[in-house]
Amino acid sequence: MNRYPPIEDHGLIGDLQTSALVARDGTIDWFCSPRFDSPSIFASLLDAEGGGHFRIAPDHDGWQSKQLYLPGTAILITRFLTSEGVGEVIDFMPVLQGSATRHHRIVRVVRVVRGHMRFVIDCQPRFDYGRGSHKTEISDSGVLFHGANGPDVAVHVVRRPGGAAADQARLSPSGEGFRAVVSASAGDVGGIVLETAPEGPPRELTRDEILAVFEDTRDFWRRWVASSRYRGRWREQVERSAMTLKLLTYQPTGAVVAAPTAGLPEQVGGERNWDYRYTWVRDGSFSIYALLGLGYAAEAEAFLRWLGDRVDEAVDSAGGDHVSPLKIMYRVDGSSDLTEEILGHLAGWRESRPVRIGNGAFDQLQLDIYGEALDSVELGDAHGLPLTHRGWESITRLVDWLYDHWDSPDDGIWETRGGRQHFTYGRVMSWVAFDRAIRMATRRARPADLSRWTGARDAIYRQVMNRAWDPNRQAFVQHYDTSVLDAANLYLPLVGFVSPRDPMWRSTLRAMDDELVSDSLVYRYDPSASPDGLRGSEGTFSMCTFWYVDALAKSGRLDDARLTFEKMLTYSNHLGLYGEEIGSAGEQLGNFPQAFSHLALITAAAALDPLIEG
Repeated sequence: MNRYPPIEDHGLIGDLQTSALVARDGTIDWFCSPRFDSPSIFASLLDAEGGGHFRIAPDHDGWQSKQLYLPGTAILITRFLTSEGVGEVIDFMPVLQGSATRHHRIVRVVRVVRGHMRFVIDCQPRFDYGRGSHKTEISDSGVLFHGANGPDVAVHVVRRPGGAAADQARLSPSGEGFRAVVSASAGDVGGIVLETAPEGPPRELTRDEILAVFEDTRDFWRRWVASSRYRGRWREQVERSAMTLKLLTYQPTGAVVAAPTAGLPEQVGGERNWDYRYTWVRDGSFSIYALLGLGYAAEAEAFLRWLGDRVDEAVDSAGGDHVSPLKIMYRVDGSSDLTEEILGHLAGWRESRPVRIGNGAFDQLQLDIYGEALDSVELGDAHGLPLTHRGWESITRLVDWLYDHWDSPDDGIWETRGGRQHFTYGRVMSWVAFDRAIRMATRRARPADLSRWTGARDAIYRQVMNRAWDPNRQAFVQHYDTSVLDAANLYLPLVGFVSPRDPMWRSTLRAMDDELVSDSLVYRYDPSASPDGLRGSEGTFSMCTFWYVDALAKSGRLDDARLTFEKMLTYSNHLGLYGEEIGSAGEQLGNFPQAFSHLALITAAAALDPLIEG
């Protein structure tokens, strides 16, 4: 087993309440239960020795592996090619569509399609990020792990009918888990089902039981994908991105997590290692565009309900100078205690320390979130998802709070820890908040202090044009007291703050070409020129690259936009997945896969298609 496989060497499976990463060598090296933000059961991705893993692979060296998704599904197939034969491990999680539960299953089907193969099964759980102890009970039917501080985990064996007794898997103690070796020939199918919080002891499962679960899971994903209305030239990539967003959605509440992982570095060996298993107001709001654009109104409505609940809670707690009533991020259940903690016992992916859980940025002041939230609410309102009376009252109180605070320095979109500034992007998104609130009021004749809101909107516009524009750089800059550029400003024409054909915008785009763009890939900003309170550097930011595509297209540089988009597609992993950033050698960096990257891919593809058609 590779001690730390590349971040991009993974596929994602999930059941719409949690998920797991499967490496190309057949190892599940990340799995948290019962929710995305729960403690891990397998985390060798962050500590090869003490994190825990669940591996199924050939019982010898000299094999090659390949991965693919079963077309139109989130069912992952890892293929092993050897001189003796070809085998497959088919991984999936049966979809859960009801209320929150502690009961989750990972199905691992093992089969040989050509020749003969011996597989080794090695399961080593480590509860609570490797901090918890457990007891292991092995029987003929499977294994039961009793976690001291977490749910029990059962492993059920799928026996192969008619196989020789010597070839059946024999489970034996190994370390703190179990190990088994199984021999199989072409046509043989067996497997393992891991179940959290089992309702009974381990039991032998039949092939028919597993086949039924497989078919149900396959049919769910294919029905869901078929309901997309995207029919453009990048259909395969858009559909994979849509399924990734769906996998990152906590179905009981509709919240979308930024990523399913924690601690994966933005710089290998550096300290930029964050926990992204939470729902950012910003990320979730952006997802509304992607979901509605594809025709997934039910998912958009579910997130808007979740967001509406946060807004209702926020206005009830508003108060205090510069205390934002709306948090920038929440847990999937809507709670907001994300106290940051360092897991000092974990080595970190390739020695990237510290490994953090929780996120200390949760109480930052980021004024842009009001623009993103109201932009998504307004979009839903215009697409048949109108606000309730209570919802509108909460919106007006939120906008009134913003009226009193929009001219305050804040921490910015990138959650820097270098002090508050008058960030251009935050100002522009405050402008968006007032503009979208005015639209919602006028569209449906809702009561509002329109003269007050209009005055604030216009004041922000004039301030940005006067103070964010650097005549020497001929560009909009990161904040009012710097000449540094920021890729967040790519969003200015996308929200209608500035015309994409305006000379001021075109010169800003040219400045970004020279300073932030590297062979189509876009950096967020230059940390050396604009200190962010953290050591080290980072890779290019994938979401910003897709924003760049959109901005190029809208600015009339269609050939540049299409080439940039096509180049960016070559940076995905073998399954079409993206992390947060791309490193200097084209490797994925940061938590993986990243919702932001995939929703930006969807919106960029949707923007390009009609322009190319002319």
